Amino acid sequence: MSATLFHFSFAVSDLDQARRFYGEILQCPEGRKLKGRADFNFFGHHIVAHLAPEDVVGEKGRKIGGALATPLRHFGAVMTLEDFRKIAKRAEDMGAIWINKPSITQPGTVREQMLMTLSDGCGNAIEFKGLTDITNVYAVKEGEAAAA
Repeated sequence: MSATLFHFSFAVSDLDQARRFYGEILQCPEGRKLKGRADFNFFGHHIVAHLAPEDVVGEKGRKIGGALATPLRHFGAVMTLEDFRKIAKRAEDMGAIWINKPSITQPGTVREQMLMTLSDGCGNAIEFKGLTDITNVYAVKEGEAAAA
């Protein structure tokens, strides 16, 4: 299969806030500028924030993750621990809205990871996972990565 990009389109309540969060805090370059939307390069993938306050899910709905209580409807990125720490620091320094501050989950397993969830300030939860080897996110049991 040839190279592909993931594409995700979602509603936001405020395009200026979306540009601040995705562009300034996460440092995702903005692409096309069309009325009512903002396109971003989200860690190598194409996301589009559409101004549609009536369609924002926000905190509505079920939460997952036990004590972390991440909204079921979320998206994010899996990255190296080094990149995770850079984003966590920038989020803290720039006053991002935390849903879950950085913590270690699944300790002592092949899927041990740093995890944090941020609000984009527009009604969306964005989750970040930091792993020593990002392909371990697919591991099904200790010492075994899932087939690529």
